[in-house]
Amino acid sequence: MREFLSRRRDFLAGGLMMLLGLTAATAGAGYNIGTLQRMGPGFFPLALGVILTLLGVLIAGAGAAVGAEAEDSLPAEAHWRGWSCVIAGPLLFVLFAHYGGLLPATFACVFVSALGDRTARLRSSLVLAAGVTLLGAILFHLLLGVPLPLWTWGLS
Repeated sequence: MREFLSRRRDFLAGGLMMLLGLTAATAGAGYNIGTLQRMGPGFFPLALGVILTLLGVLIAGAGAAVGAEAEDSLPAEAHWRGWSCVIAGPLLFVLFAHYGGLLPATFACVFVSALGDRTARLRSSLVLAAGVTLLGAILFHLLLGVPLPLWTWGLS
């Protein structure tokens, strides 16, 4: 039974989501949670952690319930390009947000992450990155007032 479950992609993904969710919920609970009207710094990580844990339980349960006829093993070969692009995207966001601001950070993150898809083309990745950057600037800078400058140059 253990070997059967270890080969299930959904079961493994759900377990990872549960682990990340429990970690976030535990970390968030260590801060002041506050109330719904005056949320403290621990409210958001706790809420997201609980939601992620519940989703992980649902995904793992669905993966464990699938019969043997629907065998879905992990890929035989690693997709290094996709993995590296998806990991590099958030790292570039952090780097560019510090040195360049919200616009270059969002563009770099989405563009590089989109290139991780095997079917992605340069033009479609550029269009996607430009669209998400525009919507992100409108949402986070104009509507929500996030204190990250749109554009800076050098150390902030």
